[in-house]
Parts: sequence; structure tokens; C-alpha cells
Amino acid sequence: MMMSRMPIVSNTSPILNLSITGHLYLLPRQFGEVIIPAEVLNELKPDSSYPGADTVQQALTDGWLRVITLSNSHLAHALTFELDQGEAAAVALALQLGQDRILMDERDGRAKAKSLGLVPTGLLGILLRAKLAGQIPSLKM
Repeated sequence: MMMSRMPIVSNTSPILNLSITGHLYLLPRQFGEVIIPAEVLNELKPDSSYPGADTVQQALTDGWLRVITLSNSHLAHALTFELDQGEAAAVALALQLGQDRILMDERDGRAKAKSLGLVPTGLLGILLRAKLAGQIPSLKM
């Protein structure tokens, strides 16, 4: 199965969950580059001793996980009435960059992203793609 390697904007949870379970390496294989707003970086806490933080820090160092500052903080602020800060910033950043896809797991965030024309992919989608591509042996965890 051919993987599209177009950059994608991400919210916190897909990155955090993949880093904690040792599967963060799947993101650059599937998307090449993952872009996050500063708000998501703050939620990931790469300089902490939290589980997965070292893997996130390595991804930043390797350059495939990249932070881009929002130029339209007004949109992100407006979205915080419905979403948490990281979700709102990720949606706003995807729209700012003209991206059509976003990594997001939360139901409210996915619904809002869809309503704004984005196509959300979550943790399950990443793992299914990895299984179909032979990148992981099974989906049992």
C-alpha cells in the first residue's frame, strides 16, 4: 500500500498516544512531516519527564515534527468556545496552511474540523494504515 507523504497538522492526542506506545515513528512514515501549533507543543511537554516526552523531543530534533506559529490567533480563540486550546489551534493552523487533513481523535474536534472542510484522521486510522502497509504486525495492544 502506497503511503501519502504529504505534511499534516496534528492535535496533541495522536502524537502523545503514539509516543507513549512506542509507535510515533509511524507518523513520518505516513506523512513525512507533522506540523503543530505552539499550543500543541505546550501540551506535549517535550522537556518534561512524562511518558513519551523523550520521543517527542527526538522528533522535534529530527525535524519531522515542526512547530509553526499561528498568524490568525483570532480564529483559534473563537474556536476555544467549542474546543480545547490545542484542538482549536490545530484546526486554525490547518486552515491557515491550506491543509485539508488533520490528525485529531476527540469527537468534538473531529466534528468541528469536518464542518470547516477538514478531513480528520485519528489514532485508529494511523494504526490501520500501518497494519495494511506491513509497518506493524498486528493491532493488538
